[in-house]
Amino acid sequence: MLGGGAVLIVASGLAHYAGWASGLAFVLAAAAMSVLAAFVGLCVEQLGDRFGPGATGVLQSALGNLPELFICIFALRAGLVDVVRAALIGSILANLLLVLGLAFLVGGLRHGTQQLGSERARTIVVLMTLSVIAMTIPSLTHHLHTPAEQHEATFSVIVSIILLGLFALSLPFSLRRDTSGTSESVAPEKEAPRWPLFLAIGMLAVAGAAAAFVSDWFVAALEPSMESAGISEAFAGLVIVAIAGNAIENVVGIQLAAKGQSEYAFSVVLNSPIQIALVLAPLLVLISQVFGLASLTLVFSPLLVVVLVVSVLLAAMIALDGESTWLEGATLVALYAIIATAFWWG
Repeated sequence: MLGGGAVLIVASGLAHYAGWASGLAFVLAAAAMSVLAAFVGLCVEQLGDRFGPGATGVLQSALGNLPELFICIFALRAGLVDVVRAALIGSILANLLLVLGLAFLVGGLRHGTQQLGSERARTIVVLMTLSVIAMTIPSLTHHLHTPAEQHEATFSVIVSIILLGLFALSLPFSLRRDTSGTSESVAPEKEAPRWPLFLAIGMLAVAGAAAAFVSDWFVAALEPSMESAGISEAFAGLVIVAIAGNAIENVVGIQLAAKGQSEYAFSVVLNSPIQIALVLAPLLVLISQVFGLASLTLVFSPLLVVVLVVSVLLAAMIALDGESTWLEGATLVALYAIIATAFWWG
């Protein structure tokens, strides 16, 4: 994996700096990011038994969202504000519907009904629902034409600071081990960790740094690829950038579910939407204002807000019972495909 990944990263860099065709550069950057995702999955597997699902999910999601953070910063620098807005919503949808659905589907087909850890599942779902809905409040004030509509940028900055504070308050729970004992009773016996702790964390950091460079090359090839393929900014952000930016969660969550580690998979996948709503989106709003990039606010189109709220509520309904089936996973994937198709034309 390391050898092949290094070759792809080098090839992606050559494509960027040597001015190769944008389509080829885009494919190489996406492939390099996928290999990095698989490598991060291996590192996270080494940490899981030591830190527990909560802390592992937070650490993995934080590093997993780094590529998207860099992608969005470079996109804002290029003036692609609509791509960034769609990417933020698309990342949440991709995790709640596509990745979670595939994890339920793969895990369910291989292991039957999977347990998610009832206490942790309920709290994570509630926090996810509240944080995502809080992120949409500026959109509601805009589309309902309230007085706050005239102060869109200021309101978005205030909401962003509040959301970052809420994330800080949520960390103690996220890092706490689940004492319900549910996962221990259903998870298969795991091998002892093989890597030293410093090596696993160090490799995660290296992979995150490499993803920053690959993200830059990815964005550089994205705009000309969109033009040549006739892809709208909304679809590019909602689907292409969202999936590429969350490649780490995509691979890791499904890998863990396939191995029967359903609670780890659930924690990894759902920690990502929480961090997007409470950390990534607020950070991008503040960064765009402080560093003079194209101004980003938390005002999204009505259709983006509707599909986001519907998806959050559906994922909550499925997960609150503390278990998942393959059919529920297939339903989530089908809903994601329908929503993605709705944005194909813009």
